[in-house]
Amino acid sequence: MNGKQLKNSILQWAIQGKLVPQNPNDEPASVLLEKIRQEKERLIKEKKIKRDKNASVIYRGDDNSHYEKILATGEVKCIDDEVPFEIPQGWEWTRIGNIFNHGSGKQQSSSNKGGGTPQKFITTSNLYWGYFVLDNVKVMNFTDEEIKTCSATKGDLLVCEGGAGYGRSAIWNEDYDMCLQNHVHRLRPCINGICEYVYHFIYLLKESNNLASVGTAMPGLSANRLKSLLLPFPPLSEQKRIVAKLVELLSQIERYSKVQKHLDELNTTIKESLKKSLLQEAIQGKLVPQIVGEGTAQELLEQIKVEKLKLVKEGRLKKSALNDSVIFRGDDNKYYEQVGSEVSETELPFDFPSSWSIARLNAVCQLTDGLKTTGKQCLLNAKYLRGKSPETIVEQGKFVCKGDNIVLVDGENSGEVFTVPQDGYMGSTFKQLWINSSMYKPYVLAFIQFYKETLRNSKKGAAIPHLNKELFYGLIIGIPPLQEQRRIVQKIEQSSQLLR
Repeated sequence: MNGKQLKNSILQWAIQGKLVPQNPNDEPASVLLEKIRQEKERLIKEKKIKRDKNASVIYRGDDNSHYEKILATGEVKCIDDEVPFEIPQGWEWTRIGNIFNHGSGKQQSSSNKGGGTPQKFITTSNLYWGYFVLDNVKVMNFTDEEIKTCSATKGDLLVCEGGAGYGRSAIWNEDYDMCLQNHVHRLRPCINGICEYVYHFIYLLKESNNLASVGTAMPGLSANRLKSLLLPFPPLSEQKRIVAKLVELLSQIERYSKVQKHLDELNTTIKESLKKSLLQEAIQGKLVPQIVGEGTAQELLEQIKVEKLKLVKEGRLKKSALNDSVIFRGDDNKYYEQVGSEVSETELPFDFPSSWSIARLNAVCQLTDGLKTTGKQCLLNAKYLRGKSPETIVEQGKFVCKGDNIVLVDGENSGEVFTVPQDGYMGSTFKQLWINSSMYKPYVLAFIQFYKETLRNSKKGAAIPHLNKELFYGLIIGIPPLQEQRRIVQKIEQSSQLLR
């Protein structure tokens, strides 16, 4: 269980009455709710607030079902389907709107420049879970009446209405009032001391995806939705014990989360480092022993050249694919590379077994455009191949078959290789990866995988970075005998299983 899951579990225990013990001497929540109703009546008589037509009382009937009575109309309905769990004796179910006086701020628009006086005001961009950021507060004109009706005062619970941060809440605890924008809900408590518990309740609803208004195009928290939230309401003394316990536990969970995050990052780093070390051992010939009976790779190089020549004649590869160099060890034990008639000394990234041949990557693989065809096929772009977008059907494109390999040549992840899961058309950011059939394909793919970060960090182009093909084709690859290639890949797969 990670820190976030643990925090949500503890909050769930809290709102179910399982976090702290109940005290039979606590004043029941029913008495607290009655005090709140009396306070609201006083404010209505003084014309400080308007009567809420949806104000209600929730109670348990003789049949043990839960009922809600709308005070304005006397209408009674069963709400058993809304009640998610049983609550302890002394607790009550109620609506958020029954225990707070709801308000909101002033709409921000260009037409609000005239009238009133400039006032700082809070928007949703200033409001976060449990705190405010006030270094970028905006200014708008508010009349005296708007200052009274559209401001937060100390002790108010403020809640974001819309956007990705809907539901974010914090208690305004400053000694001065602050004006509000209309996308900020203001919940003014009728009794002091209830905001902290309700804050945690709202946080849990958001985390469990039970907070947003239903039937709206964009996620958000309307005033009606906020006021209608069904709240398990403990006695005030128990609320204070719950909040005190949460303060104690959540600080420990925060420390736990940081340690866990560090361990997760460490585990990921160690696994990635081990995987890279494994691949490096493989392409250096240190992962499996060389077997004399498997011969050398010199014959393999000849087969590679023959196949490339054949494909060039058939028009399936460009003539440039034949521009291979020859890398060999001289009598002085140094390595040399021959391109045409020119010979020059070259450096290898590491030593290879004597039974291996050495070549540039372009000797064993090429990037091709694929075959242009028409007819309805799936578009194999990066998002679809990563499972992040649905299937898109297009009428024409560059056709590749199931099992083919394609390489990203444009974008931040240039050099990443995908195995095609089905027939279809390559996305525009891909090239087809042709690998000589004389090579064991998984071995070549393991080699490219080892250089994935090098290719990604060596992209060309500023506006749209793309694969550095010179670097790609110029990578030096050790070529073992075919049977050794198979044994190497088998060992990689076995070792990778242990790293999962």
